[in-house]
Amino acid sequence: MLDIAVIAAYFCAIFGIGLYVGRRQDSLESYALGNRSLPWWAILASIIAAEISAATFLGTPGEGFALRNFTYVQLGIGTLLGRIVVGKLFLKPYYQYKVVSIYEYLEKRFGVTTRRWASVTFLISRVLASGTRLFFAGILLVLAYMFLVGRESATPTETVVIYIGALTLITVATAVYTTLGGLKAVVWTDVLQASILFIAVFTTIGILLFSIKGGGSWGDAWNTICATLGNTDYNPCKVEHLQPGKVFDWGVTGQGLVADVKNILASEYTLWSAFLGATFLTMATHGTDQDMVQRMLAARDSKTGTRAVILSGILDMPIVLVFLSCGMLLFVYFAVNGIAPPEKQIEIFPYFIIHYLPAGVRGLLVAALLATAMGSLSTALNALATTATRDWYRDVFHPDATDAQMLRAVRLLTVGFAVLLIAVGAATAWYSVMEPTVRILPIALGIFGYTYGSLLGIFLLGMLTKSRGNDLGNVLAMLAGFAAVIALELLGRYGILPPIAFPWRVTIGTAVTFLVGAAFRSK
Repeated sequence: MLDIAVIAAYFCAIFGIGLYVGRRQDSLESYALGNRSLPWWAILASIIAAEISAATFLGTPGEGFALRNFTYVQLGIGTLLGRIVVGKLFLKPYYQYKVVSIYEYLEKRFGVTTRRWASVTFLISRVLASGTRLFFAGILLVLAYMFLVGRESATPTETVVIYIGALTLITVATAVYTTLGGLKAVVWTDVLQASILFIAVFTTIGILLFSIKGGGSWGDAWNTICATLGNTDYNPCKVEHLQPGKVFDWGVTGQGLVADVKNILASEYTLWSAFLGATFLTMATHGTDQDMVQRMLAARDSKTGTRAVILSGILDMPIVLVFLSCGMLLFVYFAVNGIAPPEKQIEIFPYFIIHYLPAGVRGLLVAALLATAMGSLSTALNALATTATRDWYRDVFHPDATDAQMLRAVRLLTVGFAVLLIAVGAATAWYSVMEPTVRILPIALGIFGYTYGSLLGIFLLGMLTKSRGNDLGNVLAMLAGFAAVIALELLGRYGILPPIAFPWRVTIGTAVTFLVGAAFRSK
């Protein structure tokens, strides 16, 4: 009962915020940007809440559990560098042109065709990415349901049906407060959700530390890892293997330049992927994605938005360290207590939450996961509906639409996109059931790589050049960037070329798009 009370209190709070802040909305701009009046610290909390999606909440501890090192943290270098570029290069022209949809900038720089291609690329990419992340949020609810009905497993068909029910519940609840309150509801609920998240995670780490035999310290945890792995092929305590606490890895094999390049391109977490891959990925997700940029545009000016996005990058690395540490401590907890972990890596943290946390704390963790999922989902719904309304409903189908008509359209589109996200989440659930060894973070982060290089390449072409690029050339460039990433992926999968890790996809797509687009002169 205590768990249910905690979760019920969370839902009452977010619905109350949605109703309160949505009272005086009378235009698309008030719905989409909160009248550009939100404080920087609220925008900062909203950015963090959106970034710590359910994929991060479950996936990062899973990475810590599986790898038992901190190499994933390296990508934090690139996320900070990318945000600095976004704040200093991207936000100023967005504010200068007073855009609501950031793809309006591309029309002013190149033409309407470029804007529409970029807009539809975002809509498709965001539906796929957010739908995939939505699935991750359903994992804990599915395990909780199985725990409550006293079942250890279900058939694949039953499991997918349960997932669909869980995803529908999460999406409907999120769509309600997003439709009522717009971006203001999104941001202020994100502040609440970020607070719940950190309280829950630090509480979990404290419980894990005190449960370790021999004193309950971080040193005891590492000693347990060393003793448990012994002389196995992968022991982080040995010099020749990844050592405890290792963070930085150049990806050098010692077998020559060619071997090093192959290893670097195939490795997800090295300093090269941090400085290049993660930087370009962050520039794309935080500079060319309406979902994230919309928060920054809710500030009163570009300087305020820049402060929020750069500070979020500074906080990113310690946040990731906390989640990785939680995963490593989970490994120790399972080892010292002789518990067999779930076969699926993505279920390790939720399995621990449901079966081994005390009442109240368990409810807090469930609320925290719902908070992270609903925080990222709410902004995705808001951004998708805003982009579709501004770029398509108004400019293509109803150029004479009134503010009231656009406000009604954006709310209806919010509901429509919610249905699409449930469909994608259900498809992802089916894939996960059929492929139980799937890893969570490469899917969640890698899905952007196929299309966001094309988006970033065109935005950089517009901002870094004055006389290069036009509508025809930009369309060809975006297609070339997408084709290059797909070709490299297929060639790597079939062993013709070395495989390319997900952090490099956006970098490659951006370079190809920019170079092809630069071959055409602006009209």
